[in-house]
Amino acid sequence: MPESAQQGQETAARPSTPRDAEPQEASGAYRPTARTVPSRSRERASYDRELVHAILDETYICHLGFVRDGAPVVLPTLYGRVGERLYVHGSTGSRPLLLAGAGAGADDPGLAVCLTVTHVDGLVLARSAFHHSINYRSVVVHGVAHQVTDPEERRAALDAIIDHVVPGRAADSRPADARELAATAVIRLDLDEVSAKVRTGGPNDEAEDLALPYWSGVVPVVRGYGPPVPADDLDPSVALPGYLTAL
Repeated sequence: MPESAQQGQETAARPSTPRDAEPQEASGAYRPTARTVPSRSRERASYDRELVHAILDETYICHLGFVRDGAPVVLPTLYGRVGERLYVHGSTGSRPLLLAGAGAGADDPGLAVCLTVTHVDGLVLARSAFHHSINYRSVVVHGVAHQVTDPEERRAALDAIIDHVVPGRAADSRPADARELAATAVIRLDLDEVSAKVRTGGPNDEAEDLALPYWSGVVPVVRGYGPPVPADDLDPSVALPGYLTAL
């Protein structure tokens, strides 16, 4: 039976970093909680801060889960990490942004969320259908998200999200104007109740299956980028930025 990557987890003119991004980088491990301790395969769980950051920093798509009108909702979206805080992108009309409120004060309880990030590193093919699996690295974050309303923090957070996707791009593009900022919203989620889970290695075949005539092993999964394709209306004199060749 295939295993889930989240199974067992409950799941300058521009400021360089948002001014309220607290707490900042810390060392050591996150504290396990009842929601972050897996119900099975506990040996694959980790609360190591550097591992969590590495998994988060290697990609830019997350899945944000919350409850609306008594039903679960999960949305894919972009995010960026600044220290011990995640910033999640959305529009001002999106449901999670509306539910997240407008600040972190006593009148704004925020929005309880679960945010997940997953890398698939390999397809694990066993001799038996039951032992097929995947190699993966995942992070699950539980917490309360709040809408970012401070203009300086929001602008810096949006730059951080852009640079999280393509490092160096924020400084090499026109800043958002007032109209664009008014149509864009950001929520913040502190890295407090966090866990990682990792599977590596080959299939776990039963001893009695080892002689069966079926191929067994791992098919690596690798993410890559193709050559950049310029826009049809791009001025031919505009050179390809160096940060794109480095992707």
